[in-house]
Amino acid sequence: MDTIVISLGGSVVLADDVDSTFYTELKELLSAQKDKKIFVIVGGGPPARTYISRARKLQISEKKLDNIGIAITRVNALFLACQLLENLTVIPHSTQEALDLDQSLVIMGGTTPGHSTDFVGAELASLAKADLFVIATNVDGVFDKDPRKYDDAKMYASISVQELLEKYGGAWNAAGSNTVIDGPALQKIHDGHIPTIVVNGKNIKNLKNAIYHQPFHGTTISLTNSM
Repeated sequence: MDTIVISLGGSVVLADDVDSTFYTELKELLSAQKDKKIFVIVGGGPPARTYISRARKLQISEKKLDNIGIAITRVNALFLACQLLENLTVIPHSTQEALDLDQSLVIMGGTTPGHSTDFVGAELASLAKADLFVIATNVDGVFDKDPRKYDDAKMYASISVQELLEKYGGAWNAAGSNTVIDGPALQKIHDGHIPTIVVNGKNIKNLKNAIYHQPFHGTTISLTNSM
């Protein structure tokens, strides 16, 4: 049985342009994977960044800001679980708790301060020896610069995790950071030799292609240096 871990951005789940069709199609896709074990880790998205931004102005510590963000990811996970799971179960608070659940689809949020839900996904993928780790974000893949700000941004069809580490580092910068892949997640992908791709999570058809190992639009994170 294939094991697939999907880190689904909160900016996808709660996007202003996402309607009920998205959730219906996502449920159809994930419920059809009878021969796969799927873990979905939901990010904090705009609500988390709003809370964290306001709390930071009040000089609340970074650790507490992380805890605020984690709480929001779990609310987002519960929101998604209510739509995708026929029988609502607990939202795991750790990767081990997620692994211990005897169900084909597990939905969770963040775990502990100091890293993002992408790191949680990478950690889970490593522990579960996942066949694929999918980072489903609100852009089409990994770009040389932010495509939401620069019209001439170019997407990489493939880029090595080593190149990304050299460019961005492996450290956790701050709660609420809005990056495609944060440093600790990159380091975990590198250390765990985790097969990883980045796609636009809003495109369910493309996500389906990725899960089925069909041609997809996005970025493959290679585990060998392509330089």
